[in-house]
Amino acid sequence: MQTKRYQDLHQLLLSIDQRGYPAYKEIRGDYDFGRFVLSIDHVQADPYAPPSRAHISMKRSVAGIPDEFLDSKPKIIATADFLTRAFQNAIRRHHSSVGGTGKSGMLTIDSCGQEILERTSVLIQKDRIEVRFEVGLPAAGRRVMGKAADRIFTDMLPKIAESSLLCRNLDQAALRRQITGMLDQEFIRKELKQRNLVAFVADGAILPRESGVSDKPLPGGIPFQSPESLAVRMDLPSGKTITGMGIPEGITLIVGGGYHGKSTVLKALERGIYPHIPGDGRELVVTRQDAVKIRAEDGRSLEKVNISPFINHLPGNKDTHAFTTENASGSTSQAANVMEALEAGSRLLLIDEDTSATNFMIRDERMRKLVSGEKEPITPFIDKVRPLYRQLGVSTVLIVGGSGDYFDVADQIIMMDEYLPKDVTGAAKHIAAEDRSRGEWGSGTDFGEVTPRIPLKSSFSASGKQDRMKSKGRHTILYGREAMDLSGLEQLVDDSQTNAIAVMLDFFRKKLLDDKMTLSQAADRLYAQIEQSGLDSISPYTGHPGNLALPRKQEFCFALDRYRGLKVKMEQ
Repeated sequence: MQTKRYQDLHQLLLSIDQRGYPAYKEIRGDYDFGRFVLSIDHVQADPYAPPSRAHISMKRSVAGIPDEFLDSKPKIIATADFLTRAFQNAIRRHHSSVGGTGKSGMLTIDSCGQEILERTSVLIQKDRIEVRFEVGLPAAGRRVMGKAADRIFTDMLPKIAESSLLCRNLDQAALRRQITGMLDQEFIRKELKQRNLVAFVADGAILPRESGVSDKPLPGGIPFQSPESLAVRMDLPSGKTITGMGIPEGITLIVGGGYHGKSTVLKALERGIYPHIPGDGRELVVTRQDAVKIRAEDGRSLEKVNISPFINHLPGNKDTHAFTTENASGSTSQAANVMEALEAGSRLLLIDEDTSATNFMIRDERMRKLVSGEKEPITPFIDKVRPLYRQLGVSTVLIVGGSGDYFDVADQIIMMDEYLPKDVTGAAKHIAAEDRSRGEWGSGTDFGEVTPRIPLKSSFSASGKQDRMKSKGRHTILYGREAMDLSGLEQLVDDSQTNAIAVMLDFFRKKLLDDKMTLSQAADRLYAQIEQSGLDSISPYTGHPGNLALPRKQEFCFALDRYRGLKVKMEQ
């Protein structure tokens, strides 16, 4: 398509003023504004439809961002995130209401939270920077407001673009801090493996959040301070030397009274799989990338999941090596969540007693005496947590407030006392040693088999409108009328990740399912495609997909697991 002058857009918008809304279709195309090219990719059908999609393309030489900021993938992700936020802030400064019907005058770019995610809102290539955004083309009723649209495109937009993309107009010190912070966090993540750690929490980190509905740090929050016994030191690429608490591989308990910070620590560890922006308070809280939060999910469906390590010899001799149900109980769902996490490659489980099924976590000695083992089909997690680590190398961090039996199986026990951690391993082990009413939990127990499953193409056999996949907020994906409930995936942090999962599932079912690859293998192939060619390469959107953020492999697999139409066969 031939690139036109921006004056052509100006004249065209004035010429269609007051015409019927379909006249906006004429403005699709590329327009040269001098420092950048504006491309109007998709024009909405009416004022109430999803907004129109457009993008700005600027040469890197014009933007002037130093090459040293863009010479590695982590730097590019950090810079793209920074530019997305800068563009959003510029919209707030330079955009003003134009009135009109429906979504008239709306101008938005993908919004960012406290985490730095790989997004499609800003694409940085070898020679150019592309910014994707949405605009509500203004209308009075269903008539074009051409003069108002002209104000958006030829007055507001150039100011927004130049203030957010030209390096001389950016806060370059803040950009450098974000890139440096990103590199430090990536360094710590690599160090975890070298030092046999599963997580690191820096001294001085602010873990509490502002409120239950805000993810920003709590003003005046108590700074974290590591117990001396767990303190480690790291020399970062930025030149800083930091200390903090290193959580070793194995089984770690976090205990303490209510409201003393146990769940706050776990929430920080959950989010530690992502890099964070400067000022978040958790920038140097880093968890191994494959960590998965495990909880009970009453009512979820299961399709041929091998839950036999935890649940077996059911009444009626029902087989649990390929267990299927439309309505799992708390304990059954939690067992399945563990097995699916292992199937997806996780080697660290994060569990909070408060969101767990009690009978999955523990069965005390009195209950064992009353209900004999052959009458109880559930083997509690306490009996499996050590074999899980010993045989599969899977570590666990557990928040425990009411079950001291876990003292026996833990490698280290940390007590939160007014948001400050204390190493109480010795005291807890002494208490456990004084009470030897039973043998070692899980002694001599094998963990059992993790059976890979092969997803089948017949899972997706709808047609027409029922064959469409789309997201609806952070916690729902619709496949036709079928809703996938993702509310149990607590490590999804952004609606755009759910948007991406919907797009990935669509590509996955159409291009990758062959009735031969396991779920994990097929997911790996999908992520290899994205790594090589970007999220754009799998998107069906016309023009550009500006509202996608890459989720982890684990969340992608878990989303598929929650599709009630899923059909699988077990790997032989």
